[in-house]
Amino acid sequence: MNDNSDHHCIICGQQKAEGQGIRIVSEFICETCEAEMVRTDVRDAKYPFFIHQMKQIFLEKNA
Repeated sequence: MNDNSDHHCIICGQQKAEGQGIRIVSEFICETCEAEMVRTDVRDAKYPFFIHQMKQIFLEKNA
């Protein structure tokens, strides 16, 4: 087994096993968060939270 068997979700912060989510660029989103984001309406109060968390994908870690 390799070092990437567990992944830290950038949305909920939980550790998930490999294959239980998606990887976008270098970040991981678990299946649960992915499904919730897809179902969330833009008028939902949680929508801005998802946008904020997703912005982490494109921010440089060492900026």
